[in-house]
Amino acid sequence: MNIDFNKGDGLVPVVIQDEQTLEVLMLGYMNAEAFEKTQKENKVTFYSRSKNRLWTKGEESGNFLFVKSLHIDCDNDTILIKANPVGPTCHTGSRSCFQTEYNQNFIFELENIITDRYENPVEGSYINKMRAKGLNKIAQKVGEEGVETVIAALAETEEEFIGEASDLLFHLMFLLKEKGLSIQDIAKNLEKRHR
Repeated sequence: MNIDFNKGDGLVPVVIQDEQTLEVLMLGYMNAEAFEKTQKENKVTFYSRSKNRLWTKGEESGNFLFVKSLHIDCDNDTILIKANPVGPTCHTGSRSCFQTEYNQNFIFELENIITDRYENPVEGSYINKMRAKGLNKIAQKVGEEGVETVIAALAETEEEFIGEASDLLFHLMFLLKEKGLSIQDIAKNLEKRHR
């Protein structure tokens, strides 16, 4: 990649974006050495202007940013990194350094929570109880929630409809996980249909 480090006295701005939700997490700066280290280790390393040294995000907290893809802008002087964040990105404990009002992409976060329940079962959790009953029961629950969503749309309040639609979406995501699929698989299929 041909990056012009000369424009900014050896530094280029780097925008970090969550690879899954596309939420902007932070902005940092890299010099050529930080960029090379980032590519080599697949962990985001910045050049810290205040510490005057290389700084790997998460070196103290463990909240690393694992690189999923690198993109250079049209002027070759800004980098976009799509990353998989481990824990909160901001030193304040927030998911993003920009303190966004709410996470518009909570559905992807919910998918991660469901995956975590699969990988780290919690005794007595709803997901564990349903998984013990098997695929048929999970699929049946999607059907029940679908019917309840239709009824709420036709005859109940907006708040009740939102509640039932939320239940339906949660159970559909649960069923997708049980089948080894994800929201991304559905999004790709919808995008392909749209073309």
